[in-house]
Amino acid sequence: MADLRVKKLANLLVNYSLKIKKGDYLLIEGFDICSPLIKEVYREAMRNGANVETDIRLEGLSEVFYKEANDEQLEFVSPYLKFSTEKYDSVLTLWGGYNEKALSNIDPDKMKIRRAAMREISVRFGERIAKGELRWCGTQFPTHSSAQEGNMSLEEYEDFVYDSMLLNKDNPTAEWEKISKEQEKICKYLDTKKTLHIKSKDTDLRMSIEGRKWINCDGKENFPDGEVFTTPIEDSVEGYIRYTFPAIYGGREVEDITLEFKKGKVVKASAAKGEDFLIAMLDTDEGSRRLGEIAIGTNYGIQKFTKNILFDEKIGGTVHAAIGDGPKETGSQNESGVHWDMICDMKNGGEIYADSELIYKDGKFVIDFK
Repeated sequence: MADLRVKKLANLLVNYSLKIKKGDYLLIEGFDICSPLIKEVYREAMRNGANVETDIRLEGLSEVFYKEANDEQLEFVSPYLKFSTEKYDSVLTLWGGYNEKALSNIDPDKMKIRRAAMREISVRFGERIAKGELRWCGTQFPTHSSAQEGNMSLEEYEDFVYDSMLLNKDNPTAEWEKISKEQEKICKYLDTKKTLHIKSKDTDLRMSIEGRKWINCDGKENFPDGEVFTTPIEDSVEGYIRYTFPAIYGGREVEDITLEFKKGKVVKASAAKGEDFLIAMLDTDEGSRRLGEIAIGTNYGIQKFTKNILFDEKIGGTVHAAIGDGPKETGSQNESGVHWDMICDMKNGGEIYADSELIYKDGKFVIDFK
């Protein structure tokens, strides 16, 4: 019998996040270890009258691919990926595998080639989401490997994951609808602003956000959720930022990253660990040295760093500034095969100014959003 929380999560994903209805063409993708949640989502979506397909992945295939592929194979984009990007009404991505470090020793140059080749897919995927043609949501299924990354037992990690999703509440849907309304007020306020200035320890970053739309992350594309984000004007970012937590991308961990921007581009980058990989990803393509997102984490129910960006970027009292591809629903013009979220803690002296007005201090908003 499935964990009752898995059933509640499936119901939320199908009916709240993706709003699956009769006739929808839904793809569920994830490792076979996620089968309990795959089955429950499949069941719920079928009951709603959807046409459901699955892409079940096997452990180790990605490692084999990167170790064996030549440049021609790395650059190959399968017809199936092109089809799935164009044809599905909804896509649910389940994260959670057997080994979070499986790709840690892969040649970063190979990953760079692959990211560049996949750029057309990621850009088109984002375009369809922005136009409302595609509904996408990504969520976490608790596994031993993800629990180990978060320094927890599996049972502790399950509680952490499901509690962050508010599945411990009598009516989780009502709770997320309440969060949605509260965050919408923040977005409407920030939509009227032209500039953003972020200050924290070893961080002083300025940018223009004029004309860009702020997005209310309320459980529709990530689950759990809890952030508001936009994208800066591409050539406007000036200053520097030092990221507080390790930044993890493609199974690789990079520590103590500092980036310096001039006219929107990273002109200097350093890291205490993994600097070669950082530079390789920054050099993926023209857009990978620009900021593709600036966001404020609003989920104060998440306070523990677990090396899982789904949760870590939502930590209440943090901001994250992502290099690479910019979500098109914000109005971003930046395109890249990379989108790498990196997190800066704001709880100890951090400040955010909008149009020179202090709106956020020590990890919390200091103004009343009407």
